[in-house]
Amino acid sequence: MHRPSAPSHPSPDPAAPRTRWWQTVRARVGFFLAVPVLGLISPYLGFAVMVVAVVLVWKDGSWSRGAKVVATVAACALLGSVAPDQPEDGTRGTAARPDGKAAVGTGTAGIPARTSPSPSPSPSPTAEPRPTAKDYRGMSLDDAREAAEAAGFGVDEHDASDQDKSIWTRLNWTVCFQRTGWTSSGTETIDFGAVKKGAPCPREDGGAVPWPTMPDLIRKTWRTAHKEVAALGTVPADHVMASTAYVNDQLPDEGEYDDWRVCVTDPAKGRDVTVDLWVTLELTHPDNGCPAPDGEEDGDRPSLPDRDDDGDPDYRDPFPGDRHRNSAFPNGLPGGSGGSSDGGGGGGGGWNCPRTRWC
Repeated sequence: MHRPSAPSHPSPDPAAPRTRWWQTVRARVGFFLAVPVLGLISPYLGFAVMVVAVVLVWKDGSWSRGAKVVATVAACALLGSVAPDQPEDGTRGTAARPDGKAAVGTGTAGIPARTSPSPSPSPSPTAEPRPTAKDYRGMSLDDAREAAEAAGFGVDEHDASDQDKSIWTRLNWTVCFQRTGWTSSGTETIDFGAVKKGAPCPREDGGAVPWPTMPDLIRKTWRTAHKEVAALGTVPADHVMASTAYVNDQLPDEGEYDDWRVCVTDPAKGRDVTVDLWVTLELTHPDNGCPAPDGEEDGDRPSLPDRDDDGDPDYRDPFPGDRHRNSAFPNGLPGGSGGSSDGGGGGGGGWNCPRTRWC
């Protein structure tokens, strides 16, 4: 007997694939809305979220190509609406750093901002700041060099004047200028500009030394003139010498010519008074006038009147008419007859010394 076949049961349908959360429409819309919000916080973060939103849109096959293009444009517009404005010339400003370098701004999404072309070349970046050093100015070059080397500096030196002289004895030089720097290996250096000890510093490194000049000392006393020269600061007091303005005159002992008057100075008025210079002041007794500048006699200096030609000027000769007696030998020259006042050469003793103070 034929039995009816049992009704067949339909096989169950396979499970539909599960949609992940970032592939949902809600997630895609959320990424788009997050672009302007995160872009306000950071342009970099907003740009990253925009890229993710665009990628999710283009991976979805249910969206038409036109919708994807519109969504991409909308994402860019949302980020652009919150991006910071660029300067009108298209460049970011530069901010000076403490070390003298400039921090250059960047454009949107971390791309360096473009700079508009300029006819002039852009300035090179400022060098690394110079190292700091103690102020060694006013010290002897020898002491300054020793202290700088102890502080870790490599030391160089040069003549700070326009003479560019070689420096041999550092003890005789004084520091006027200093400049620090770096070597290529990163070592700290310092360069000293110095002048001879006692010389004034130039106004700038490599400039002329502003030497003091000889003042007008004519007719001033030796005491006053000597102080004025020493006060210039470049000549020691013992480098100021006294001499006579007349060839046949003689200075008394030191201290006894303080009131004698200056007739000639060497160097002359207005000339530089430099270091190591010897200054000579030619003097005359207050009873005498100074010789005329062009009245030279007997060599390079004129003579005072000497009637008896005994080498003793009349102003201090107690016997101006007797050549055998003068201020040094009032009783007669050694070996002479003495007492003769006729001015002749009749004294004995065999003296043969014309035009000297002994005859």
